[in-house]
Amino acid sequence: MTPTAKILLLGSGELGREFTISAKRLGAHVIACDSYANAPAMQVADEAEVFSMLDGAALGVALEKHKPDFIVPEVEAIRTEVLKDFEDRGFNIVPSARATQMTMNRDRIREVAAVELGLPTSKYLYAETLEQMRAAVALVGLPCVVKPVMSSSGKGQSTLRPESDIEKAWDYAVAGMRGDRVCVIVEAFVAFDYEITLLTVRTREGVVFCEPVGHRQERGDYQESWQPTVMSAKALKAAQDMARKVVDNLGGYGLFGVEFFVVGDEVIFSELSPRPHDTGMVTLISQNLSEFDLHARAILGLPIPTITQHGASASAVILADRLADKFRITGLKDALTPQDSDTEIDVRLFGKPTTRPYRRMGVALALVRNGDTDAARKAARAAASCVKIDYGN
Repeated sequence: MTPTAKILLLGSGELGREFTISAKRLGAHVIACDSYANAPAMQVADEAEVFSMLDGAALGVALEKHKPDFIVPEVEAIRTEVLKDFEDRGFNIVPSARATQMTMNRDRIREVAAVELGLPTSKYLYAETLEQMRAAVALVGLPCVVKPVMSSSGKGQSTLRPESDIEKAWDYAVAGMRGDRVCVIVEAFVAFDYEITLLTVRTREGVVFCEPVGHRQERGDYQESWQPTVMSAKALKAAQDMARKVVDNLGGYGLFGVEFFVVGDEVIFSELSPRPHDTGMVTLISQNLSEFDLHARAILGLPIPTITQHGASASAVILADRLADKFRITGLKDALTPQDSDTEIDVRLFGKPTTRPYRRMGVALALVRNGDTDAARKAARAAASCVKIDYGN
């Protein structure tokens, strides 16, 4: 069979793995790329390439070798200038080379949102040295949130409360940075009621939205998510209007994970990823089309039907607690046994070849057809707690 499209996937983690499955169901040929062999998406892809996305020469070689119809980034740390060069030569970067450049660095997407589009954001300043960070903290005020401008999955992010911890927060941010740019963003702490990810799909026919996804983080990384999140009609409309503005500004087609803080009816823009979002893994059980299905359809220009909810749903992560390359996962039978007839449970293991502290190794999913998201969250956490990583000690 002739493939419907050839896709070069840049980054092959758990999100890339699920996207690859969705794309292959639609007949695509996927080449999965990452910096290490046997990454999760490589295990289900047609071909694989191992190289650093920050190695511009190696990235260019891969693009020339495969000449894909679509180049789909799954990670932030990419030589985006190489993508821009190839886009200028007629290659299709998803959603666009500009979007990858803007979102790879928090300062650039923040400037688009706050300055260019006038969206409400927290007060923020940037710092490239420890002394600049001290000055930024003095102006922004305490408590505040310190993040590397380029990182992923919450790496390097911390909430700074006492002034005495400034150097500690700086060192932690630098250690968690990706790429070769030393810069942090210092944001005023927002006492939000809750935070959401609004999965926003930009298609050739217009913009469509999933129900808002609520989530809880620790160490700047998501631990559980649930869908739908109850919002006032005013807050939901504000979030949708802002998301539409920013994705239309970035251009291209695909799914975007747009994050907001919500305080009553007030909605504050936080961040954006131009690809499926980790908190959106709940859609693997909550919707008729997961965020990965939606991303694949939007990229390929295929119709997207009405997005429907199956019921209150939640996800809970399964974390490792140490560095190891020999381990096995147990407890699946207990995890997959629902507590009652209204509850549906699923578990997705990512197939990562090594563990390390706090590394996501899988996710438990729960759907409660006649319950609320609190019940779904409880069921997802219970299922996740049944899954054990056995190191053979």
